[in-house]
Amino acid sequence: MLSRTASNLFWMGRNLERAETAARLLDVGQRITLLPNTELGYQNEWNSLLQASGSSDLFREKYGDITQENIEEFIFFDRANPSSVASCLEKARESGRIVRTALTSQVWDALNVSYQELRKIERLPRSKLDTASLTDFTTGHTSTVRGAINATQLRNDGWHFMNLGYGLERADATARLLDVKYFVLLPRIEFVGSGLDTYQWQVILRALSAHRAYHWAYGGDITAGQVADFLILNGESPRALITSLYETVWHLEGLARRYGDGVPVSARDKAREVLTALQARDIEMIFDEGLHEFLSWFIRELGEISNLVHQDYLLGGA
Repeated sequence: MLSRTASNLFWMGRNLERAETAARLLDVGQRITLLPNTELGYQNEWNSLLQASGSSDLFREKYGDITQENIEEFIFFDRANPSSVASCLEKARESGRIVRTALTSQVWDALNVSYQELRKIERLPRSKLDTASLTDFTTGHTSTVRGAINATQLRNDGWHFMNLGYGLERADATARLLDVKYFVLLPRIEFVGSGLDTYQWQVILRALSAHRAYHWAYGGDITAGQVADFLILNGESPRALITSLYETVWHLEGLARRYGDGVPVSARDKAREVLTALQARDIEMIFDEGLHEFLSWFIRELGEISNLVHQDYLLGGA
């Protein structure tokens, strides 16, 4: 496969997952604003989303004031924000158009329809839209594209590249959504384990469409340790960090087998290394290390894996 084709398929997957992440971040913020607030209450919950998405500087340059309306415009509609839903869906559709012959008609139709429906939404007055409808629109269409990929694409190297993009981006997304919990700090340390703390963990689970699955896995009680374990180390959880990393390693190994000895495998080796480090931890070790510190380490390691994927496959040297 040409590196240009592989790159477009890889980034099509990443941008579809990134669009869904942006919508889920909006959902987290909107749900957290339903909590009662006080003068001593939380750090600004919308600022926490900007910090977790890594786009706070860009937002402040353009909008200044952090308000729900400005955040929604920035995270969903603003094409100047490379991680907005609109930007990501447009880039995913353009990547798919460039490699149209590598996609089945069902995948292209699902991708194209999502973009055309987005353009309709963009023409509506903002007053007629709410956060829940924007989130539902995004998750619905990205799930349709993903379903078409899994149901109709040949399991060849192009399929590996698409799913490699999905896996890396999903791991990054779950880590950032978890980190939101620690940017939205409780007023005092004694509030840890309180009803407010529990509600915030419920928000994270619902934003990841994992609330029911969590209860199947752990029963009725929602605790910080169990939610973190479910979203980091539970291999049965589809959005867990370890699950996404397993899938990343599996697709990188598939590519290594397909291309043989002529292609570097530094990305695969790095992904194996990070997976081994993750398998060596339990949730108590992660909390002793500090959840924010652990997530920051993990996000950096994912960035390194992504850079190595580009070096191994997407720059035209292989």
